[in-house]
Amino acid sequence: MSTPHNSAEKGQFAKCVLMPGDPLRAKFVAEHFLEDIKLVNQVRNMLAYTGTYQGRPVSVMASGMGMPSIGIYSYELYKFYDVDSIIRIGSAGAYDEKLKLYDLILADSAYSRSSYALCQSGDTEEIQYPDAGLNYSIQDAGKRLGIPVTLGRIHSSDAFYCEPGQPGYEFYRKEKNCLCVEMESFALFHNAKVLGKKAACLLTISDSAVTKEETTAKERQNAFTNMMKVALEAAVRE
Repeated sequence: MSTPHNSAEKGQFAKCVLMPGDPLRAKFVAEHFLEDIKLVNQVRNMLAYTGTYQGRPVSVMASGMGMPSIGIYSYELYKFYDVDSIIRIGSAGAYDEKLKLYDLILADSAYSRSSYALCQSGDTEEIQYPDAGLNYSIQDAGKRLGIPVTLGRIHSSDAFYCEPGQPGYEFYRKEKNCLCVEMESFALFHNAKVLGKKAACLLTISDSAVTKEETTAKERQNAFTNMMKVALEAAVRE
């Protein structure tokens, strides 16, 4: 069995999948944290691996950038590969001056102006939610590892570059109560909802709209290890 976007056979994905945006981050997680890894997909270079962590099967697969991309890959994992849980592990831009580079944010909700949910199922809600139980597992993993995790609402945006006159970060922070911005979780949460599955989003602050600090592309690929450790610790308890 395969799909137009995934050459893996049924049974080659674990029940819980970690999903970074960057294929090279998926490769990094597999090679540095998993044992007995097997490359199960490389269609369009959207790398996916399955291995074990603490003796338990775990998969990691890239989603690409944006809601249409994660919408395809997460839907197929849930619908055709019997995946139960997806934990997005991504980067985010801070909207709050209290957030520093490399801080971890766990989404308790995702606000978006996106039409993804409307197009996919007729859902007009502007806020989508993760699975509460999966979020609890991630928070508990952070506590056990001694890694602080901040819980809050995130902004999922369809556009990375916006023309002058569009709402800035101050609007989303003050009016929508968003701590940071990324581009995928609204669609992931929606897919999980319509398919009766579980989803969560754990993010590392890679830059700040407030202070203008930012990390490099290489750091975003390789240095977000606290996020990876927390997500893996939660995944093996799913």
